Amino acid sequence: MEDRKQRILDFMTEEAYKPMLFKELAYVLDVPRSDYNELKAILEELESEGKIFRTKKDRYGIPEKMSLVVGRLQGNERGYGFVIPDDEELKDIFIPADSLNGAMHNDRVVARLNKKMTGDKSAEGEIVRIIKRANRTVVGTFESSRYFGFVVPDDPRISGDIFIPKDEFNNAKHGYKVVAEIVKWPEKRRNAEGRIIEIIGDKYDPGNDIVSIIKSYELSEEFPEDVIRQADAIPDTVSEDMIKGRRDLRDLRMVTIDGEDAKDLDDAVSIEMLPNGNYRLGVHIADVSHYVTENSPLDREALKRGTSVYLVDRVIPMLPKKLSNGICSLNPRVDRLAFTVMMDIDKKGKVVNHEIFESVINIDERMTYTDVYKILVEKDKELIDRYSYLVDDFLKMQELALILRQKRMERGAIDFDFDEAKIILDEKGRPIDVKRYEITIANKIIEEFMLVCNETVAEHFFWSNVPFVYRIHEDPDPEKIGSLAEFVHNFGYTLKGINKIHPKALQQLLEKIRGKNEERIISTAMLRSLQKARYSSDNVGHFGLAAKYYSHFTSPIRRYPDLIIHRIMKEYLKGQLDENREEYFQKNLPEIAKQCSDRERAAEEAERETEDLKKVEFMKEREGEIFEGIISGVTSFGMFVELENTIEGLVRLSSMDDDYYVYNEKMYCLIGERTRKMYRIGDRVRVQLARADIPSKQIDFVLVDTGEEDEHEEDHMENLSAEREKSKKNAKRKKKK
Repeated sequence: MEDRKQRILDFMTEEAYKPMLFKELAYVLDVPRSDYNELKAILEELESEGKIFRTKKDRYGIPEKMSLVVGRLQGNERGYGFVIPDDEELKDIFIPADSLNGAMHNDRVVARLNKKMTGDKSAEGEIVRIIKRANRTVVGTFESSRYFGFVVPDDPRISGDIFIPKDEFNNAKHGYKVVAEIVKWPEKRRNAEGRIIEIIGDKYDPGNDIVSIIKSYELSEEFPEDVIRQADAIPDTVSEDMIKGRRDLRDLRMVTIDGEDAKDLDDAVSIEMLPNGNYRLGVHIADVSHYVTENSPLDREALKRGTSVYLVDRVIPMLPKKLSNGICSLNPRVDRLAFTVMMDIDKKGKVVNHEIFESVINIDERMTYTDVYKILVEKDKELIDRYSYLVDDFLKMQELALILRQKRMERGAIDFDFDEAKIILDEKGRPIDVKRYEITIANKIIEEFMLVCNETVAEHFFWSNVPFVYRIHEDPDPEKIGSLAEFVHNFGYTLKGINKIHPKALQQLLEKIRGKNEERIISTAMLRSLQKARYSSDNVGHFGLAAKYYSHFTSPIRRYPDLIIHRIMKEYLKGQLDENREEYFQKNLPEIAKQCSDRERAAEEAERETEDLKKVEFMKEREGEIFEGIISGVTSFGMFVELENTIEGLVRLSSMDDDYYVYNEKMYCLIGERTRKMYRIGDRVRVQLARADIPSKQIDFVLVDTGEEDEHEEDHMENLSAEREKSKKNAKRKKKK
């Protein structure tokens, strides 16, 4: 069937092809009448995949040749949307609210182009076909009246409330969080209709806020019965039969280094010095594929989930805890099955030799980042005494990690330094503290070791010429880099090589802005100008890491791509990867990679949403309090202020009533017309918390007047005058031309 599908697509892609009726296609393709049903099924499948389009007059053609674009609709809370094309070379298409034609956020759609892209304006279109609906269920707040009700979606990108008939309330109460199943999709002038299928509870009850987010991203805390049965049947210990054919590394000294809260320990490290002065780094990864066999209930569920999800108050694992926290977790002083990459690395950070093999290991200690940091940096005597037999290993690890990092930086790897938050909750899930999470040398040791291991594995199997799943990061769009160059120029920086930019140029810019007032806004703008990293069966390299080969091998407990490549690696190393298996992987890996990329994106959004929610909850009880912060962004409608604990809020322009402030686009600042007072990125300000709105997850600040004159005011005004003078000169030059 796949061959016939491809034949049809090849035929329709030909330049001379014009959209045809079914009978015309059958005639041209020489399909006998007895095979009409099969042809019809193939055409329907291609249509459902968005690869072909059937017009109102029942003619079949390729969307691209009919001024049509297939993609995913990204909704906006204001009612309009954008189609994100499947073809990554195409730009997003703006869809006005009255042209959505019943499509909802995340639906897979076909859009017709009505207006081409002009200057900064996006191309404009309308939805002509909905290929696949994304929102079978919607999580939101139930609002009832005497005769009917509505569910107001939690996700503002889903425009329009869901109408609920009286007989479909199913005991839901006004103001409750619910899950509604859509029974009638929206049309041009009619809301979607649904019924209540699950009541989460009062929106003010502890924990229901997180449960609502879990439900909205279709995450599941419970595993199906057949998955649990399979997990329960797996032994808790490693038997002698299991270790046959494996290299015995149980006498090799090794440790795990993770956060205090981590329970799914999937990587351990060892280090030795060789007589020639090279380091022998061992990265030992939990052999999850030994327990999770292909196409088993465990495997199918793991693929469906794609990844573990780390929310503020809980972990939703990819595998049941029996595996993730038990037999697969590299707990100390017990035998564990592993997949080992042993690398010999010279003093310049080059991997001069490596081996990949199945092993059995026994971890000496379960270390934390905090304790390793205290040993290496704070020289904590108690910890040094306690782990005396490991201290020399930690010193060697630190030494090697710094060498590897230096090598990465020299080749141009981009290293963003965004602050992360650590949110501390009480036993009821309420936030009691939010503080900056410190990245220490201990974190960097593990980061560098995993990076070099993942690169080594990817390069090995790329040159082995076998099907594989890579972690790719494509080169950025030259247009976006051009916009970034223009943006940073306003701050006095130059970006070289716009048309074919090298990551080193971006890295050098990050070095220049390190510690400057504008660091945050330029780093954010740079990140937005880059592509999103994703999984792919085709290797195109990793731009951000400046790496030709990269994969995810080191976390099979929590990432499905790691698990699938473990299987491929094993089969290859054992000589079992025959032609049939290669064909199987080549056929299935693209879809697996896409599924994993999609689930990763959903997990990240859910994690970010729970974090934002708890930050707002934390600030809610502090309304009226005064804080010190730094201006992290300036816009035409106000300025964002970030507090020391990473919490960010908006000072609205409308609240700045001591003057009329004008937004200066060139200098990214607000200037008072009367007082000439200036607010710029990086300036320190005092703010009062005016509002912490939990439903919208928004924080509003108002400025607190310090009564102090800005000691740099004269310099600011000089810069502004110089900018104005420059603008005048440029205007004169243009007139002359």
